[in-house]
Amino acid sequence: MQQLALFDLDNTLVNLDKAFAVWVIEFADLHGLGYEAVDLMMSLDRAGYPHREVFFAKIREHFALPEPAGELWRQYRQRMPYLVRCQPEVKDGLIRLRASGWKVAIVTNGTADNQFGKINQTGLSEIVDAYVLSGIEGIRKPDRRLFEIAAERCGMSLCAGGGWMIGDNLVADIAGGRAAGLRTIWIDHGKWSDCEHSADYVFTDVLQAMEILHE
Repeated sequence: MQQLALFDLDNTLVNLDKAFAVWVIEFADLHGLGYEAVDLMMSLDRAGYPHREVFFAKIREHFALPEPAGELWRQYRQRMPYLVRCQPEVKDGLIRLRASGWKVAIVTNGTADNQFGKINQTGLSEIVDAYVLSGIEGIRKPDRRLFEIAAERCGMSLCAGGGWMIGDNLVADIAGGRAAGLRTIWIDHGKWSDCEHSADYVFTDVLQAMEILHE
């Protein structure tokens, strides 16, 4: 089996939820919105409005903010790469995988500026073999082609069989990875309660997933 490991970015290699919570407080302070805004934005995020165009349209309308929703979203994308963190242990895990012969790539949905900013600012760009961003390629997970591009940039092919996809989204990462012929590891943060899945393994932390790959 080829040693190919594809990783999701947000809430897999980096803690987006924690960074988002920091951003929410900053945003509320900047606009003088108070605790009501913090609670509202956190609840909207939990309620399933992750696409920020919709999210910022709702926030702008609720608080009658003067900036267009698109501008608020642009400012968010500009700031977020400086708030996300990748644990040193996670970076070390990626380095260990590559040192033991694995090809490692990041496959992520999202706008190019936001996702590349995160990959670059965290230093992940320097320790993986490749990264594939939906905002650049014009296709999104679970589209098989995004996984194929990642494999190709690692000098491999999905047609050769084998390889892994590791991520927190049951549709984009797990179902998409399985459909692409990859084995899968689901990073379960408790957001998909009572959902059936086809992941080969389930862990709560990406470090546990990395250990499985070494076995």
